[in-house]
Amino acid sequence: MPQFQIDRSLLYRAKRQGFSDRQIAEIFGVGESDVRARRLELGLVPVFKTVDTCAAEFAAETPYHYSTYEEENESRRSDKKKVVILGGGPNRIGQGIEFDYCCVHAALALEEEGFETIMINCNPETVSTDYDTCDKLYFEPLTFEDVMNVLDFEKPDGVIVTFGGQTPLKLAKQLEAAGVPILGTSPDMIDVAEDRKRFGELIDRLKIKCPPYGTAFETDEAIRVAERVGYPVLVRPSYVLGGRAMEICYRSDAIAEYMVNARGVSPSHPILIDRFLEDAYEFDVDAVRDQEGTVVIGGIMQHIEEAGIHSGDSSSVIPPYYISEKNYAQIVDYTRRLATALEVVGLINVQYALKDDTVYVLEVNPRASRTVPFVSKATGRPLAKIAARVMIGRTLKELGVRDFEKNTPFVAIKESVFPFDKFPRVKMFLGPEMRSTGEVMGVGADFGEAILKSHIGANMRLPTEGTLFVSLRDLDKREKSAGVIRGFSDLGFRILATEGTASFLCEHAIPAETIRKVSEGRPNIVDAIKNHEVQVVINTPSGEISRIAEYQIGWAAIEHKVPFITTLSAAASVVSAISSLRKGERKVRSVQELHAILAG
Repeated sequence: MPQFQIDRSLLYRAKRQGFSDRQIAEIFGVGESDVRARRLELGLVPVFKTVDTCAAEFAAETPYHYSTYEEENESRRSDKKKVVILGGGPNRIGQGIEFDYCCVHAALALEEEGFETIMINCNPETVSTDYDTCDKLYFEPLTFEDVMNVLDFEKPDGVIVTFGGQTPLKLAKQLEAAGVPILGTSPDMIDVAEDRKRFGELIDRLKIKCPPYGTAFETDEAIRVAERVGYPVLVRPSYVLGGRAMEICYRSDAIAEYMVNARGVSPSHPILIDRFLEDAYEFDVDAVRDQEGTVVIGGIMQHIEEAGIHSGDSSSVIPPYYISEKNYAQIVDYTRRLATALEVVGLINVQYALKDDTVYVLEVNPRASRTVPFVSKATGRPLAKIAARVMIGRTLKELGVRDFEKNTPFVAIKESVFPFDKFPRVKMFLGPEMRSTGEVMGVGADFGEAILKSHIGANMRLPTEGTLFVSLRDLDKREKSAGVIRGFSDLGFRILATEGTASFLCEHAIPAETIRKVSEGRPNIVDAIKNHEVQVVINTPSGEISRIAEYQIGWAAIEHKVPFITTLSAAASVVSAISSLRKGERKVRSVQELHAILAG
């Protein structure tokens, strides 16, 4: 292919009008790298202007810069050692403030280590873009072209791509190919964790169990893989965050429909297909590894919701509350071996499922995770700061960082916050695709106090008495479920239920009154909610797709501010919270006091 040619004046005019290298490449039918090479050959590079925070009223000294194709460059490059941190860009479900927290903590730690810190980010609603967070801020889109423009000018000693979530992570390979010094885990090892074939070979070599899996590009191939691994299956694109376009499929026609609708999410990567482990407990681990190979476990969380609910939506508990010493030791051992095999330098997050006394690895992310802020505050270990120092060569031994201890003097719970009250007609049943838009933390002397505080923080107003409505899908009608509902009955709640659920409860000696479904005429359960006759709703979704009647119940509950619970594990936690609420004995401690208790 002949070298791409374009007249300098035409290219300059296009850049002045805001055309990116990729857009120009699209127009001329060439690669983005061809346009970049020609632009650099012609000496066309942007200059950086300083944001005038004083509206020209008087001289302003700010470290804010943005690029433009003009003549004078207002950014001044220093001779100090410098590290560039790539931020997370726009906040959205799956990638938000948690990653910005990591970027900010990295900047603060590296500044203490004597580095000039430079942030590239384009979100004005984040702490990373505050005037006093970094030495310099480039307010630029997180694209290869815009990031490289900054790096070509600043010539940093290193670039961190693993703290801002999936957005900067996707640039890692391109940046490395362009000669950029990437700090921390190598892009190739990040790819091993994302590429299901390479990852499968890795865990086979390490003799670590995982659910049966496969990958597919086409529908027929996906159906064959699903039949081989066994239904139900979890299907998802690769290289996405927040469980985007992730579904649980029970039949081949559901997979066929999924392949039609989801391929556009990541057309250059295959769809991942895993056997879905029903009725499994799920765990999250955050750890740090240094360049000498030492691995420190930062924290181990147990999800309150069973496997199948996205980790960003599930409530998480520190320390884990239902795990044997043997399984706990396995999780620690697997985490160390995975971090070592992936040659991680910095943070790693691993997700596990525990079913029938067997630990399975579900996912490995050799980067910062959304649980890092929670773990850091719950354990008193600033993991992002520790990881940033490790990336520049410090060791965990000299930093004095020790493993997470299971027997903590208090319980900490991360509770997700959902936008359902602001969007009352959206789907509110939880699943593998993330829906939460925030999170809160509750800390207490025991599980009940901690879960109560987390519910209060999430603006869930819990009643101490009244009427509970419950409707369980057939899969949930078992002894364990009866125990949860019995907890409400023991607290004095009157129980209303649909006919099938009421029969199930009566079989287990739990008194329940029958109320009509929406389809059975009036007055029905929706009427009861609207008339303020129900104080708590438990409704587990039926089958693969929740019926419209279930959504009507959910919408009515949300509209009338009645706690609406869609999983039995969450219902069990509410029993604990109401029990604690009735006791009325709660202590409020600052995070600093909690950390002093841990240190003492």
